[in-house]
Amino acid sequence: MRTGNGHGIKLTPMARPADASPPFSDVLAQWLDKDEPRTLGDLVDAFGEKSFAVVFIVLLSLPALPLPTGGVTHVFEAVAMLVAVQLVIGKDSIWLPARWRRLDLRGRTGERLTRALVRRVRWFERLSRRRLPYLTGGRPADALFGALVFAFSLTAFLAPPFSGLDTLPALGVVIMSLGVLLADFVLVAAGTLIGCLGIAAVIGLGGLVVQVVNHLV
Repeated sequence: MRTGNGHGIKLTPMARPADASPPFSDVLAQWLDKDEPRTLGDLVDAFGEKSFAVVFIVLLSLPALPLPTGGVTHVFEAVAMLVAVQLVIGKDSIWLPARWRRLDLRGRTGERLTRALVRRVRWFERLSRRRLPYLTGGRPADALFGALVFAFSLTAFLAPPFSGLDTLPALGVVIMSLGVLLADFVLVAAGTLIGCLGIAAVIGLGGLVVQVVNHLV
């Protein structure tokens, strides 16, 4: 277990301890409500450099909304892929280029979206309980989790702009990550299924969207 830099936050890299208090949603809300700039580097430092799942939740929460993003979330998806690769190869801390550490999350997501993220997390916390927690941690589970996050983030990245097809793979990452943090394998499995449906949608409908756009152009 690692303690954040003076914020009093204690989280393991992949799962919340059984006696953790306050709930993750409260800790996230407290961080999001800070008056100081909220950069990606601040997020990593505040939750501990091993908190991969927290980074995935925050980064993919915007493309997970059922709204066409027009490619504005590509930076978030690219960062998620970089972090996912580090998880797959067994890194126990997150490394980010200096430019990405300075990425302003407040400006990118907006106040309304950050509040919506906290509400969504709290909704999942009410439904969740510890189920098969031994399947949500450990080196093999971490590597598989990272590989799935990479695949779903890449799918969201490649989804045609303004199609809304990035929603399902991004939502899959968010739900999987919450399942890992809450040690709830049922949530992890649900997120995996949603992400796989997103891949199928992008492959099937994405090609059709591209053909229609090319025909109109």
